[in-house]
Amino acid sequence: MRVLVVDDDEELAETLGVGLRRQSMAVDVAFDGLDGQEKALVNRYDVIVLDRDLPGRHGDEVCADLVAAGVEGRILMLTAASAIDDRVDGLALGADDYLPKPFAFAELVARIRALGRRAHPVVAPLLCRAGLELDAARHRATRDRRLLELGPKEFGVLELLLAADGRVVSTEELLERVWDDATDPVTTAVKVTMSRLRRKLGDPPVIETVARFGYRI
Repeated sequence: MRVLVVDDDEELAETLGVGLRRQSMAVDVAFDGLDGQEKALVNRYDVIVLDRDLPGRHGDEVCADLVAAGVEGRILMLTAASAIDDRVDGLALGADDYLPKPFAFAELVARIRALGRRAHPVVAPLLCRAGLELDAARHRATRDRRLLELGPKEFGVLELLLAADGRVVSTEELLERVWDDATDPVTTAVKVTMSRLRRKLGDPPVIETVARFGYRI
């Protein structure tokens, strides 16, 4: 899952980014409305965590513009305001959910995962194929009931391959959905991560390399 966090509190935004990456999410961060809007229009995000009170361009305006542009990512608005009218205003602009500050990180993760499922309703909560089972909500993956000790990127790659249900997933799609915009597009990160993942999955091999196209399970 790829997430964009837009918040002018740089310390909070970076902390959220670190925490969400530990949940095997690819996270980009922006500190003002203009940068956040540009990132959201250029990249494909599953969920956009958008603070309402932003410099450069107010979060309300960013939300309305993204909805008008047909951006597919679900929008979770953050705000220090707790009044019901403020929540209604945010949702009326097209936001999909609303979380007042301060909030528990565990609740933020749960909201993001719930919105991610709404963004991809065809993906089952429990992904199963070729003896593999992956439960994203519990951050747990097994092969033939053997628990797999996977790093965040390995988990993200496996989740995307299982969700593809046999479809070939390109290196470009893996970079877009599992890594963030700080990753060099010509990096060998996918190849290296795929090698580690295959080693941890064990024999017989279940990930097939489709020459010139990508990978599939």
